[in-house]
Amino acid sequence: MKKETKLFIAIAGLIVLCAWTTKHTNDINQAGWLIGTWENKMQKGTVYETWDKSNDNELSGKSYIVKEKDTIIFENIRLVQEQDGLFYIPTVKKQNGGLPVRFASKTISATQLIFENWQHDFPQIISYTKITADSLVAEISGTKNGQERKQAFPMKRVK
Repeated sequence: MKKETKLFIAIAGLIVLCAWTTKHTNDINQAGWLIGTWENKMQKGTVYETWDKSNDNELSGKSYIVKEKDTIIFENIRLVQEQDGLFYIPTVKKQNGGLPVRFASKTISATQLIFENWQHDFPQIISYTKITADSLVAEISGTKNGQERKQAFPMKRVK
């Protein structure tokens, strides 16, 4: 093989690798609009979801409810950039034996994140839709006991 051909193949491979790495790195970067504290005032109390950047490949979140003076954390979430994509990994107390469940990204954009896990009992789809810089709608949906279900949580940024 000629020296020029080897050089061409090496450069082409490097370009493909860089493009792939950039695309997957940008997945987590496109989710940056989640960072902050979001609230949803409900009859049973105020639900909060807080997101922080853990490192260049991960956001960490937690959902909790404040009722009177009590704070009850009911979900810890990791949004993790891995080699094969972006994953939403919640751990919910008293569900799935306290083990995390993985949802793979289906849609990633500057205004929407959709994650799916069709093997999970409910929900099978988790989505976040950015309405404005200070409002979003989180939604869980799927099938439970043979019936389609959907629950939306409109949230306002508080920090």
